Amino acid sequence: MSLASRITALASRVGLEVKTKIDATHPGLARAWVCFGYVGSQIVVRSSHNVASVTRLGTGRYRVTFANAMADADYCWVASVVKNPTILGLQRVALVRASGDTKTAQQLDVSCASSTLATDADEINLTVYR
Repeated sequence: MSLASRITALASRVGLEVKTKIDATHPGLARAWVCFGYVGSQIVVRSSHNVASVTRLGTGRYRVTFANAMADADYCWVASVVKNPTILGLQRVALVRASGDTKTAQQLDVSCASSTLATDADEINLTVYR
């Protein structure tokens, strides 16, 4: 057996082993993600996975509804905001407000702010893990 054949066989065995360890239920895989923004007075969803809709609740406030609900509300989420290129010097962050916002198995409210003011963003990237 040639070296190339042995390496091919080894790679195939490793691939089969990994396939049995990592599947759609692996906790390291995102359960949902969405790239959206508020552009031209409307929500624009550029791409997503397991997200049914994004709704604007008010300036800088958004509700993400999952296509398939999470097992419960004990999931982790991470969001980043791309600065609006027309507004220079304002750093924006994504966060959940302390009160009045929803985090359930079906949906998540996300807020965007600059300093202490709620503000809309051209692009928000949200990822959910469970």
